[in-house]
Amino acid sequence: MKNKLLKKLILPVLLLFGSFIYAQSVSGVVSDATGPLPGVNVLVQGTTNGTQTDFDGNYTLSNLNSGDVLVFSFIGYASQEITYTGQATIDVVLEEDATTLDEVVVIGYGTTTVKDATGSVSAVTAEDFNRGVIASPEQLIQGKTAGVQISQNSGEPGAGIAIRIRGTNSVRSNNNPLFVVDGVPLAGDDTAGEGVNVGFGTRAAKNPLAFLNPSDIASISILKDASATAIYGSRGANGVVIITTKSGTKGTGKGVWDFSSSLSISKAANFYDLLDRRQFLDASDALDGVTAAQRDAGFNTDWQDFIFRTAASQNQNLSYSRNYGDGNVRATFGYGKQFGIVENSSLERITGRINASHRFLDNKLRLSLQGTISRVNDESPPLSGSAGFRGDLLGAAYTANPTWPTGPDFENTNGLITPANMLAYIESETNTSRYLANFSAEYDFVEGLTGKVNVGYDYSEADNFSGSSSLARVFDQGTFGNGQAGIVETEIENRLLEATLNYKKTFDNDHILDALIGYSFQDFSRKSRTVTGWGFFTTDLNEMNEQLEQTANTVENAISGSYQQYGYAANTGGIFVNRLFPEVVTDNLSLIPGLRTRSLFADTSDFTDELQSFFARVNYSIKNKYLFTATVRADGSSRFGGDNQYGIFPSAAFAWKINEEDFIGENVSTLKLRLGWGITGNQEGLGYGN
Repeated sequence: MKNKLLKKLILPVLLLFGSFIYAQSVSGVVSDATGPLPGVNVLVQGTTNGTQTDFDGNYTLSNLNSGDVLVFSFIGYASQEITYTGQATIDVVLEEDATTLDEVVVIGYGTTTVKDATGSVSAVTAEDFNRGVIASPEQLIQGKTAGVQISQNSGEPGAGIAIRIRGTNSVRSNNNPLFVVDGVPLAGDDTAGEGVNVGFGTRAAKNPLAFLNPSDIASISILKDASATAIYGSRGANGVVIITTKSGTKGTGKGVWDFSSSLSISKAANFYDLLDRRQFLDASDALDGVTAAQRDAGFNTDWQDFIFRTAASQNQNLSYSRNYGDGNVRATFGYGKQFGIVENSSLERITGRINASHRFLDNKLRLSLQGTISRVNDESPPLSGSAGFRGDLLGAAYTANPTWPTGPDFENTNGLITPANMLAYIESETNTSRYLANFSAEYDFVEGLTGKVNVGYDYSEADNFSGSSSLARVFDQGTFGNGQAGIVETEIENRLLEATLNYKKTFDNDHILDALIGYSFQDFSRKSRTVTGWGFFTTDLNEMNEQLEQTANTVENAISGSYQQYGYAANTGGIFVNRLFPEVVTDNLSLIPGLRTRSLFADTSDFTDELQSFFARVNYSIKNKYLFTATVRADGSSRFGGDNQYGIFPSAAFAWKINEEDFIGENVSTLKLRLGWGITGNQEGLGYGN
């Protein structure tokens, strides 16, 4: 009796213990209806134990225990879960996910589905965004879309970006696409302007999307070919990126609060193997007639370690969403501070957003509002591609004598720049405030006929200060002993008014007509003031900024009438004024008290561009197999000459869902042949695909 009871107790324990000792493996082939699938993810549910199929669809997964659930997943296919019970082989056939084909993608002035798109359109939604440390919106889709290359100009926080859709289209002009945020096409130029050269080169352009909080974005659609982008006319030559922000679709009833916080640590991936003190002195002894003793300043400094750092960055987001039946609302607040791995580099972003919509008159009238407010504070280190032969901070670190001290006022540099001096006596900061709002009213007049009015407003104000103290040694333009600084103030205003009529009707259950006509007016106003000063009476960089601002304002208050440029120097005998349109004015500018710099030059600009457009699009579908699209847009721009005020940009596309034909059968789940032609800007394109 005792033996039987002992067996009943011990045997299950041994079996359980043995299952951990003799963990097993499984192999197999993953395929779809057409053959093996490479790159399929095979993962043990709830663990990090996984693998991928090879080119022939083969996989092998080890360290399995009975009862483990294997998950087979691949983009565009429905995932499968299979419980492992000791099988040596598990072959899987994945089925295409039909919901992917029915996924709604945003196109110009409307939406469509992946399977019904005649042009080349890609969309990435929040579920498929890149994870991890995301500092700006374009990083969400980096590497996610075929034919789209996204790169950053440098590793500096907030650095400019280059987005190339199907390659480079222009030799001399900007190759970035048109950005459309919640229906408002952005101006596309740098809101902060280019910084002033204060001895080490100019500051590069910044990221035009830095004002958007990545956590507020719901989807990003990319229009690639000419047939898809022609609806935006002349501005679609380099492609179109349409950004849609999140709405309050969740939180039915009482609403939902969400809070997320992240902390990231970053550091330089690699360093150059530079000479230390002893190696440097041995290698340079008696070189150019200078002995090691003469070069030795008595220190052993690792200049790479001095300018680089381990940076900790943070990001917090708070949101409230509520869906109350006839409408929804979503409000968010975000704060992020990103520190660069180079000293004196950082980006602080504060954002607030509200998205709201409401339906009236039995859902016939729909009102929606999307608005964002942001503040971006950017700190740039002394890095520049136009630094000249003396180099910037990185160049200084790689050429500096390792025996120099880290004190910023070390003198015996033999004409070279010390990194310590650059970090202590050079500053570049930009503060940008931006407001973007879009309001739309949509009304169903009769069945199938809908009218929509869209009003958008985009305003940004940026102040950049770049300065080199008089203590900054070995710099160009006589900086040492004098100091120089620059202010760039930029104000951009973008206003939009659009009206569209959309008609959609189904005939005989086999023919679907979707027609759109519209009118758009948009103006872009840009004002700027660039002030450069030389010869300051203080070494404090903050005081230099204030003194330069005060001096410029003092001169401007003394000028009568309009002007474009003004300035003064020791050799001018007073203050000069340049006007585009000469006026009969009397300026007493020879003596003005309160000037705080030895010389000053200022340049101002104020111009407005207007764009008036008429556009139309017709989509026609026959038996859900044959899809036709024709688009035309006429752009009238104030930049065009009077004899050629308008440009016409047509496009046409055809798609054939071959898989819907009876002769194909069920062996092919999806197959679409697409042929498109269109003209955008100066580009004419012919594309095809499936």
